[in-house]
Amino acid sequence: MDEDEARELLRAERDRVERLLDDAVRSGLDNRSAAGEPGDMTDSAEPLTSEQTNDAITAALRERLEAIERAEQRLAAGTFGRSVHSGLPIPDDRLRADPATELTVEEAAEAR
Repeated sequence: MDEDEARELLRAERDRVERLLDDAVRSGLDNRSAAGEPGDMTDSAEPLTSEQTNDAITAALRERLEAIERAEQRLAAGTFGRSVHSGLPIPDDRLRADPATELTVEEAAEAR
C-alpha cells in the first residue's frame, strides 16, 4: 500500500472515531446531567447503566485513537504495513479494512 493511501485511510478513520468520541462524551454528559434532575425515580439503575455504557464506549474509542496514533507513527517511521510483533507484511486488504491494525491475521488469532 502506498503512503498516500495509508495516510488517507488513517485520516478518515481518525475523523470517524473523533466524531464518535465527541458524540459519546456529549451523551455521557447528558446522561449524568439527567441523572441529577428530580423526576421519576421508578428505575434508579437506568441512569447508572447508561453512564457505565457511555464510559465503556468512550474508553474503547480512546483506545482506538491511540491505535490510530501508533499507526500514524509507523507510517512516519516507514514501518506501516508490517506487524509490530514479527515484522511480517500485513496484506493491503487487511489494512484497508482496519488501517490501524498492528498484527497479521494469524498473529491476532494467536493473541486471543
